[in-house]
Amino acid sequence: MSSPRMSLAAVALLAVFGAGGCGGPAPAGDPAPVAQESQGRQVGGGDPSASGNVGNGASANATSAAPGGGTTKHAFPLQGKGSYSRDHHDYPASDIIANCGLNALSPVDGTVLEVARVDKWTAKVNDGATRGGLSVSILGADGVRYYMSHFSSINDGIEAGATVAAGQPVAKVGRTGDASACHIHFGLSPACQKTGDWWTRRGVIWSWSYLDAWKAGQEKSPVAEIDAWQKQHGCPAKATVDR
Repeated sequence: MSSPRMSLAAVALLAVFGAGGCGGPAPAGDPAPVAQESQGRQVGGGDPSASGNVGNGASANATSAAPGGGTTKHAFPLQGKGSYSRDHHDYPASDIIANCGLNALSPVDGTVLEVARVDKWTAKVNDGATRGGLSVSILGADGVRYYMSHFSSINDGIEAGATVAAGQPVAKVGRTGDASACHIHFGLSPACQKTGDWWTRRGVIWSWSYLDAWKAGQEKSPVAEIDAWQKQHGCPAKATVDR
């Protein structure tokens, strides 16, 4: 789950989230990292001491080119104070650690693909399809799929087919599904089947460098990295893992 080079303190922090199916928070007090290009980090190979620390207030928006011209806006997906590490268990994604009840924001201009308003996850079954609890996935105007989960509630009007804008509140931070503490699971993936393919939807590339940029009000588009992943892996038609 975590790198053997991690300090004992970092391991203790990550252990809080290990039982909940998501990676742990970064240690408190770390400086906010400078936005940078993704280094293609492998699972467990990130530096958990480097984290993005989010201040209070609404996140800044940034824009990137959209398919067919125009721009796509991005926003950091949390309003309020939180943090995230550069590591995650089992597969590439980010856990944005924050107090329950804070606003989760749409990270992009786009259209809602899926909404799960009922927490169907049980430890006995541990089904990957329900592990996120209350969740929302959005097809960005840039063609990338953005997935967020473990919400305590989802806002009225956030339904499949609804249009959302970057920075728009969509849900409240929670710990539904396979989660032991309040946070937002955040994953980036190609649209692929658009609905139902949880094994891809949960995340296929490391998202921390994009979060770094959006938090700083800078633009960084995941399109090229997602396109490269899809060119190499295609769209798996069924789950290759059960977790």
